[in-house]
Order: sequence, then structure tokens, then C-alpha cells
Amino acid sequence: MLSLIVFLPMVAALVLITAPRIGDAAARWVWLSVAAVELLLVVLCWARFETPEPGGFAYEERAAWIPGVNSSYHLGVDGLSLPLVAMTAVIFLACAVYGLRENKRPRIHAALLLFLQSVSVGVFVSLDLILFFVFFDLSIVGMYFAIAGWGRGDEAGRSALKFFLYTFLGSLALLAGFIGLYVAADPHTFDMPELIAAMPLSGRPLAGGLVLAAILLGLAVKTPTVPFHTWLPPAHTDASAIGSTVLAAVLLKLGTYGFVRIAMPMLPQAWQSWAWPVVVVGVVSVVYGALVALAQNNIKRMIAYTSVNHMGYVVLAVGAAGLLVPDTEAARSIAVTGAVTQMVSHGLITGALFLLVGVLADRATSYDAHTYDMGRYGGLAGPAPRLGALFAVGAFASLGLPAFSGFIAEFQIFTGSIAVAPVTAFALIGILLTSALFLRAFQRVFTGETRGQSIGFLDLRPHETWSVAPLLGLSLVIGVFPRPLLAVIEPPAQTLIDLIGR
Repeated sequence: MLSLIVFLPMVAALVLITAPRIGDAAARWVWLSVAAVELLLVVLCWARFETPEPGGFAYEERAAWIPGVNSSYHLGVDGLSLPLVAMTAVIFLACAVYGLRENKRPRIHAALLLFLQSVSVGVFVSLDLILFFVFFDLSIVGMYFAIAGWGRGDEAGRSALKFFLYTFLGSLALLAGFIGLYVAADPHTFDMPELIAAMPLSGRPLAGGLVLAAILLGLAVKTPTVPFHTWLPPAHTDASAIGSTVLAAVLLKLGTYGFVRIAMPMLPQAWQSWAWPVVVVGVVSVVYGALVALAQNNIKRMIAYTSVNHMGYVVLAVGAAGLLVPDTEAARSIAVTGAVTQMVSHGLITGALFLLVGVLADRATSYDAHTYDMGRYGGLAGPAPRLGALFAVGAFASLGLPAFSGFIAEFQIFTGSIAVAPVTAFALIGILLTSALFLRAFQRVFTGETRGQSIGFLDLRPHETWSVAPLLGLSLVIGVFPRPLLAVIEPPAQTLIDLIGR
């Protein structure tokens, strides 16, 4: 089942590339159909999912791949990865709906997005470090072409190059860390469950710290955290709406997922030693991301910086999970649960927001660097009430308003983190700043007298509405009925805490 979910989009992409007789309209519908089938397959997996034994995985598949280095084709899911696989399927289906009006090389565009979906899911289900790395690196290649080929403005190529160089350098550091784990293991292996059980660098603080530093560098660039975030705002600003959505909602999670799947359980002693620096980086990312977002006049760049803020919450939570304060095991488990919930929540909400602001560029008669400038709009809720209503919902969801998934995630993160380290309460200022920046943006763009580029602005078309509304609807469902999601995440979160405490 997992192999089908991973490779069905890639096969469809190959068909679109090698069958030029498929017209543009047909290619769009092929993309939409495959994305819908993908979501149905994931829903079927979720419906049949049974929580495995601690440390175990469901739907495992394994085959010999590179036997000389003991690397295998090994797939599986647990409660930490299945929600991210489901979120990925939902995001790509929303992008396929939004892309029904894509006119710039739509057949190649559809193939590229299907390829990106395949490699993104591959990262989340890989149980071998080399397989993880292959999918991880291919996502960088796919996103480079998405930004360079379908981005907007003269700077798209430069932003794509900056994205590629930063993240590829990070991936090289990640590979160095993987090789360090392989060399330390006895017997040598790249298999994740075996490495988790073996703790190959236990009792070797210097070597364990160096390997963890390499892995953290690779994952921090991808997340991204301060100070490795500088590639993110230009990449988002110059990417298309769909490119920004995939980058924020899915690709950033490849970094944070690596923390809970690789760094924490394989190097528990080193993680304990590095926990406070990780917490500090998380707090700085939360506050810095919100402050810089508040200073932006470009609304798309503002949303990009909120990703630094929201991913900072995840980093804060996983750092707090490594602080072995007595009698805080339950709190640390809550923090990890909140971190995974935040990954899902951020994907849904920020993905919706990027699709919504992408409408501004789609409506512009001539795109320029100021298309996303909030000062060029005003009173947009008048001619575009659906756009205004959905943006308001997305803004309130992003700032963590109760009844949305962001509240569930952030409540757990702060409940767990503050119980372990009360100083982390300083990061609460990030919520206040996020509220200010979204309310400021909504007032400037959507309220008041209709002026500037808001005059004659066309409201959301059906395909735009139906790509965004389900994402925000899912955030609302999770916020009101979180138990089905939390019931999947909590058992492996507790297992992870047990692994860290070994």
C-alpha cells in the first residue's frame, strides 16, 4: 500500500512527460484525479491503521536495495508520520484544484507537482536513512524548478538558486551525519529502527555531539530556523501561489519531521546535551519571525516570516522534550504531541493563506515587485467578500484562536514546555505579535474605502474557493474535534520520550 501511495504520482508524472499527445486540459485533470486517488488511499490507510507496539510501524515494506552498505528499501508509518502523509495528500489535492486554471506549461507543471508529491510522501514513510536522503534531496530539485520555472518576477531564478544552494548545503551536512551514524553502528546499517534500538553513539559525547550537530544543521536549514532562514522570504515572494503553498505546507515539515524521526530517538544522549540550545533557537525563531513579519509591507513576505515563527514553536517543543527534569515525562510527551499537531496545523492554515494571497498576483494586469504591497490595496472586502472572509478565517486560525487547530497545537506546546522550563513562557509574546500582524494586514488590505488595485477586483472563482475552503475547514474540524488526530499521535510521542530518557 505505501509503495503505491509513494510512486503513483511519480508514475503519473512520467506519463505526462513522455506522452506529449496529452493536452493541457487533460493534464490538469490527470493531476487532479491522481491527487484525489492519493487522498483516498491515505484515508483508507488511516481507517485501517492500528497503533503498533512501541517502536513499531504499520504497513511495513522491506526489500534488499544496497546490500553492500546494509541499506534497504524500507517503508512504514506510525502516529508521527501518518498525519503528515495525510496532510501532504490534502495539500496537493488543494493545489491541483487551484491549478485547474494554470496556463503556463500546464502539462509540465502538473508533472512537476506530482513528482514533488511523490518524493515528499517518500520522506515521511522512509525507514532507511539513505532512502530518506534520496527523497529529501529530490524534493530540493523539484522545488528549485517550481520556483525558477513558474515563479513571478525577474528575481525568481535568483531566489530559486539561493533556495537550492542553502538547502543543498544543508543536505550535505545531513548526509555527513547519516554516515557518522552508520560508521558508529555495529553492525553497520542505515536502517532507522535498528539505529534507534542500538543508540550507536551512546557513551561517546564528543562523537555524538558532532554527528548531532551535522544532522541539526541539515534539518535547521530545511525547517528553517534562525539564523538559517534567509533563503525563505525571497523564495516565497517570487514563487507562484502553488509553489509557496507546497514549500510552506509540506517541504518545511521535512526538516521538523527529521527531528522526531532521526535526531531525537537515535542520539538521545546528545539530544539531552543540546536541548537547551535547541530551546533557545526555538524561542528566538518564534519572536524574531513574528517581529520581522510585523515590519513587512509585502503581505506574501509577511506570511513567509510567520512560517519562521510557527516552525519555531515546533523547535521549542522538541527542545523542551530533551530536558530531563524530574516528574515531567507527561509534560514532555504533551510538547511532542503539540509539535506534530503544529506541523499539520501550519500546513493547512499557511497553505490556505498562500493560495489566497496568490490571487492578488493572478488578478494583477501586469505583475511587478509591488503586487503584494499592502499599501496598494484597501477596502478589498467590498469587491471580493469571499476572499476577505476566507482570509479573515485563515488569519484568526494562524494566530491560534480557539476552535482552530493552531490553538490545539500551541496550547499543548506551551503546556508541555512551560512545565519543563518556565522560561519558555517568553515565547508567548509570539502569539501577541502574530495577532497584531494579521489584524494589521487585514485592516490595510480589506477594510476602509475601496481604492487602488482593489477597484474592480474580481472575487474568488470556484476553483480558488474550493482549493482554500476545505483546508480551513479541516483546521476547524481539528480544533473542535482533536481527539481522532491526537489519538494517533500520542502513543508514539510517549514512546519518543521513553527513547530520549534511556
